Amino acid sequence: MILDKLANASRYTCMHPLFEEAFRFLLEADLQHLPTGKHSIKGDELFAILSEATGITEQDAKLEVHRRYIDIQYTVSGTDHMGWKDLAQCAAPSDPYTEVRDAAFFPDKTPNWFDVPAGSFTIFYPDDAHAAMITEDKVRKVVLKVAVG
Repeated sequence: MILDKLANASRYTCMHPLFEEAFRFLLEADLQHLPTGKHSIKGDELFAILSEATGITEQDAKLEVHRRYIDIQYTVSGTDHMGWKDLAQCAAPSDPYTEVRDAAFFPDKTPNWFDVPAGSFTIFYPDDAHAAMITEDKVRKVVLKVAVG
C-alpha cells in the first residue's frame, strides 16, 4: 500500500508499465468536470471509475481485495477516510472472490485508518485488503484500475 500526493507520482511510474499512463490521466484530465462513471484509457488494461458520493461508517466498512487489478485511488475533492490490512492477516472472506466483480470481501476490522485528502492517492495491490469511502462528507474520487500483468 502506498499513500502520497499526486505531485510525487513520478516516484512510482517505474513500479508498473501502465503507471505512467495512469498518472498522466490524473494530471491531465479535467477531473472536476469529467462525468461520473467508467472512462476507458487503455481498454481493459487501464480504466478509470469516477464517483462522487458520501461514504459509510467504519463499523459498516468491509475490507476488499482484487486479483486482476491494482487500484490507484485518487481524491479529487473532499477527504476519503480509508482502512488497510495485510491480506495474509485476514480471516476467510465473508463474500468470496468472483471473477465478474474482481473482488472478495472480508469481515475483518482494521486498526489502520488514514485520511486521503484532495490531491492525494493510494495504491492498493492484490495483497492489500482495503476499505474506502469511510466518511460522512461528500467525496469526488477516481479509482484507476490497472491490470496486474
